[in-house]
Amino acid sequence: MAISKRFDLIIWNIRLPQALTAIVAGAGLSLSGAVMQAVLRNPLGSPFTLGITHAAAFGAAFSVMVLGLGTMTSSNVGAISLNSPYTTTAVAFIFSLLSTFAIIAVSKARKASPESMVLTGVALGALFTAGTMLLQYFADDVQLAAMVFWTFGDVARATWTELGIMTAALLICGIWFTVHRWDLNAIEAGDETARGLGVKVDRIRLTGMLLTSLVTAVIVSFLGIIGFVGLVCPHMVRRLIGDDYRFLLPASAILGGGLLLAADTVARLVLAPSVLPVSILTAFLGAPVFIFLIIKGNRV
Repeated sequence: MAISKRFDLIIWNIRLPQALTAIVAGAGLSLSGAVMQAVLRNPLGSPFTLGITHAAAFGAAFSVMVLGLGTMTSSNVGAISLNSPYTTTAVAFIFSLLSTFAIIAVSKARKASPESMVLTGVALGALFTAGTMLLQYFADDVQLAAMVFWTFGDVARATWTELGIMTAALLICGIWFTVHRWDLNAIEAGDETARGLGVKVDRIRLTGMLLTSLVTAVIVSFLGIIGFVGLVCPHMVRRLIGDDYRFLLPASAILGGGLLLAADTVARLVLAPSVLPVSILTAFLGAPVFIFLIIKGNRV
């Protein structure tokens, strides 16, 4: 194969979709975290803390264990892949949405209070984690390896088709977030203040939760669990530019995309030729940064 054709193959089939996936996934997770923190009026709001990612992990484990998709093969990029990744992704997506609908259903019974949403998410996260551990306990070696492999978030898994689906979900939901940026500012000031300004608080809260969960479910289902991006990036942006959602939303998306792209680049180079899953690096970076933000200020 000519050098130019090999170069084009590496760029167009591996490096470019991986880099663009990191940008889109980081932007989507960070934007979802910012909107969740606004509608819930809780600084701990994020796809990870609300249990949506745990539900996706349970769905993937369920497909491997119960549906028998645990046989593994080598992919074209040299990594291990599930023999039916789209079915595993679909099941993970279904369980992510089930978790979201459960949070919304409980919150509607409690008149959509932010506290009930957060507590329901925490409880569901613990429930799905226990379910995943139960499946892993009874799994054989191959099934266990497949379950653990899926939970490692990795942007290298996505193809152009999956990147297109994630981008479409991010653009559609991002338009709604942008249109309602003033409503998010009003809700940030308090429910009564927002209602006094004519904002339909309950409707904005439920729709915002549904759309952020949709973006998260699409990303997590294709890439696996990538934690802390949705939690940390909005808080880092707040430190720099404040709480105005006209600027916070686009800035969070830009920082999230840049951060995940940088983390993926470091993950590929730090132990070359071995490649670390990017989720490990985001956890190592995100946890100390979040603790630092807690120590340095009183907003988190």
